[in-house]
Amino acid sequence: MVDLTVVILTKNEENNLRKCIESFKGIVKRFVIVDSYSTDGTKALCEELGKSVNLDFYENKFIDYATQLNWGLTNTNITTKWTMRMDADEELTPELVKEIEEKLSYIEDNIKGIVLKRRVYFMGRWIKHGGKYPELLLRIFRTGYGSCEQKLMDEHMILSEGDTTTFKYDIIDNNNKNLEWWTHKHNWYSNREVLDYQMKVLKDSEEDDLINDDTNKGQAARKRFIKNNGYYKLPLFFRARLYFIYRYYFRFGFLDGQEGRIYHFLQAYWYRFLVDAKIYECEKFDIKMESQGDLK
Repeated sequence: MVDLTVVILTKNEENNLRKCIESFKGIVKRFVIVDSYSTDGTKALCEELGKSVNLDFYENKFIDYATQLNWGLTNTNITTKWTMRMDADEELTPELVKEIEEKLSYIEDNIKGIVLKRRVYFMGRWIKHGGKYPELLLRIFRTGYGSCEQKLMDEHMILSEGDTTTFKYDIIDNNNKNLEWWTHKHNWYSNREVLDYQMKVLKDSEEDDLINDDTNKGQAARKRFIKNNGYYKLPLFFRARLYFIYRYYFRFGFLDGQEGRIYHFLQAYWYRFLVDAKIYECEKFDIKMESQGDLK
């Protein structure tokens, strides 16, 4: 068993949580579930799962993802050497389970964080192209050295100090919910993104540890820099079209079949276009986007 605690945030995740926890194959010491008062069977599922794994269930009011995750990291008595962030709709590949079990106890002292590769599934298909794979994300860190950056959208884990290493195998993002839920969630995301845009990008805020702190350089920091200093400098609506052309044609998104076509079209011409439409509306009518709370 690995000296590792896995922290998972939940809100109505009874359809995803079991496969997430069971994918660890019993190798971790503890699971911490921080729930924002689910109305489905999430709590009952955790009580059931707690009979076979060491699982502690907490409830806390949701303000935003970063606040909730950081609350979970600091208020749930994590005593293991390592901590891991997981989303409820993610799972480990068997190869990654073995890699964690074999390597984690022997990581050099200067290494404070471990970057994992994430593969995204959409409508049951692995989206390999369009620049989606691999997503490199800091997910495992020495307890006390990692936190979630205080950001409203596209928040990442950051280290207070130390180096990182990258493991070879993948985590899988494979949500079991349907397309109606996906579009509803991304409508909620669009409000969060517009508020983040108003608070950070328009004000040219330099308070971005992911970009500015050398400890946290990597793929996520590069993407953030390009988004803030490249994508958002392009004209409204035109940039959504350019995003689709780049992802679908130049990065070969079309190779992922009909699911890839739907995914990249919705990401660009629905989600990114919707964000631009809401930015346009806010600028036209002098609207300040309000805090969104959790996903209803």
